[in-house]
Formats: sequence, structure tokens, C-alpha cells
Amino acid sequence: MTSAETVSGLNTRRPMRADARRNYEKLLAVARDAFTENSAVTLEEIARRAEVGIGTLYRHFPTRPALLESIYIDQVEDLCNTARELQVTLPPWEALVAWLHRYVGYVGTKRALAEELTASMGTTSEVFRSCRESLFAAGEPLLTRAQEAGVVRTDVSIDDLVRLVSGITMMTFVEPGQMERVVGIALDGLRAR
Repeated sequence: MTSAETVSGLNTRRPMRADARRNYEKLLAVARDAFTENSAVTLEEIARRAEVGIGTLYRHFPTRPALLESIYIDQVEDLCNTARELQVTLPPWEALVAWLHRYVGYVGTKRALAEELTASMGTTSEVFRSCRESLFAAGEPLLTRAQEAGVVRTDVSIDDLVRLVSGITMMTFVEPGQMERVVGIALDGLRAR
């Protein structure tokens, strides 16, 4: 099952052969990096960088929006998996903060993808709705756990947190590391007093 099918709850693709799975994953990784560098990158360039033929790319992703959607969903799925891992490997505060920093990185790299997806699918797309629900469902247990441990204010919701860090990522920063410091300052305001 592809990440698009996992997040949206669909299971319409047949299982892939091992070589097809490798090509699919390689194309996603190369495309994610390529779109982060330059949102106008061509599909031909992505196929070349992934060292596959353009036909292989089109077999997996018949259109540019299909590729963008798969990248976007793959990133959301990765962020959701990270939340589950952090919940069992770190104390409540550290787990929540680590996930929110990871979320900031995700938002920073998805801007070009989101703009192109919005242009092709619109803001009310089922993909966006499903991804948002998945992110909230993944982050909510981290927040609840931190609140129950008494380290985070109880008057904060996951929606508040996502809006807070998303808003920070929309700002322009002039020096390296400044965004991370600002996020740290904002997150410090979440601590229970």
C-alpha cells in the first residue's frame, strides 16, 4: 500500500514487486529533494536524477499533481510515525517539543508542494483534510501525555499548537537558526507554571 493510500484510508493499488517498490521509493525521495530545491523542476529531471526512465515515473505517477500528492502524503505519514516513536522513547515534554520541531521542518519543506497541490486540487481537497486529521491524531497523544504529566498548560489544544508553529514558519528570518530560537521561545510559553 502506498503512503497516499495509508493516509487517505484507500487500498486501491495492487502490491508492488520489489524492484517496482524500490523505484517508487527512489522517485519519491528524489522528487521530495528536487521540489525542495526548485518547485519548477521537471518530471524528466526527476526521472533522470532517480536513474529511471520517464515511463517508470509515469507508471507510478501519471501526472505531476499525482507525484506532488504522493510526496505530501509521504511526509505526513513520516511525521505521524515520528509522533508514535517519540511517545514511547522520550519523556512527555521532550517528545512533544521534538515532534513540534519536526513539524516545523515539515512545514518549511512542504510550502512549494502545498502551493502546487492547492492550485491543482483546491484547499478543500480530501487529501488535505485527511492529512490534517492524521497530523492532529498523531500530535494529540503527545500533547495529552505532556498535559497529564503536568509539564504543559491544560488550556492548549493540538489545533492551537499547530497554528502557533505554522504561523512561525510563515515568517521571514534573516539569520540561520533564528526560526528555531523563535519556536523555542514560543514553546517555552506552553510550559505549565
